[in-house]
Amino acid sequence: MLLQQAAREAQARLQQRPRLRALAKRADLEVARARHGIATVLPGAIRPSPRQITIAVTAHCNLRCQGCRYGRDFMPGSVLPLALVRDLLDDARQGGVATVRFYGGEPLLHPELPDMIRHACRIGLRPYVTSNATHLGTRIDALYEAGLRLVTIGFYGTEADYDAYTQRAGHFARLERSLEQVRRRYGRELELQLNFVLLRQSCTTDALHRAWEFARRFDMFFHVDLANYAAPFFVQGFDNDLQLRPEDRGSVETVALAMLALKRAEPERFLHSVEFIRSVPDWMLQGPAMRVRCDAYELLWVGADGTVQLCDVALPLGNVHQTRLRDILFSRRHREAALAAFRLDCPNCTCKAETRIVKDAAAMRRYGRRLPGEAG
Repeated sequence: MLLQQAAREAQARLQQRPRLRALAKRADLEVARARHGIATVLPGAIRPSPRQITIAVTAHCNLRCQGCRYGRDFMPGSVLPLALVRDLLDDARQGGVATVRFYGGEPLLHPELPDMIRHACRIGLRPYVTSNATHLGTRIDALYEAGLRLVTIGFYGTEADYDAYTQRAGHFARLERSLEQVRRRYGRELELQLNFVLLRQSCTTDALHRAWEFARRFDMFFHVDLANYAAPFFVQGFDNDLQLRPEDRGSVETVALAMLALKRAEPERFLHSVEFIRSVPDWMLQGPAMRVRCDAYELLWVGADGTVQLCDVALPLGNVHQTRLRDILFSRRHREAALAAFRLDCPNCTCKAETRIVKDAAAMRRYGRRLPGEAG
């Protein structure tokens, strides 16, 4: 308990001192780069060191997004009970995890989500929720009271584009009303982040700027999620209308240049590094050929059916309906999965793309150079 209290107090001090927080983050990044450099020669330097756990508390969803199988044929009907989630959180905290991401499906559909958040806060975990946010306005009071201070929101376009992609008429207007209610109630006390999902349909400067203005309207941070060709809950492969194709290179490079301009205009709102933004065309077009070492050894993912994996795409470790997380953590299988991820002995998806770039010395050199047409 004393260690947990000390950790909470240290985290609170960092949150109140942005310069100190930035220095700590920079030091952590330098250590990570050194570890990656050593591990290219001595792979044994890579060990499981989970910092964040993602828990898909339910597979239910109120939307029917074109690219997503949740709410349909991916883990249909699966829901994690509160008691099991509490055990998960306890075991994760004891294993060194600092952050828990509550996910779905649509996590706001789980009636006991506030109790999960409350327990996370009680034991010293920093919780956040990834949601479509159409229910956020009606559920925010209970979530805020439980300790929630960050919500990240999947974003698929504005107006008719949003409704078409989610296959739910009128839900963009519902999202707007929801966010208006949240800002009226809590202002800037609740941090909101817009996750702009970059798909073939959204890979235009018009879609980018409309998403950016939406983020500014509701005072949200801006984040880019790259279409994931390998995620089992997403439409897979490159032979579908959602993934970019080689002939789209001009479009994605134009969008990357527009992102760089937005980053220069409001660097604190646009969360990504310049190097990552420059890498976006390669991530979107090269697929598995994009060989940048992965740091998923810092992750854990638990599906709504209890499946435990290193990340949400691959490298299964067990199932918490049969084995407690504490008995999965740091096992031989966990160690092997951590090394396999680093070596890219996996589908080599687009998750962790940002941190993979900034921790890799060769990638930083490559994307430290300006793109053709990039302003000085």
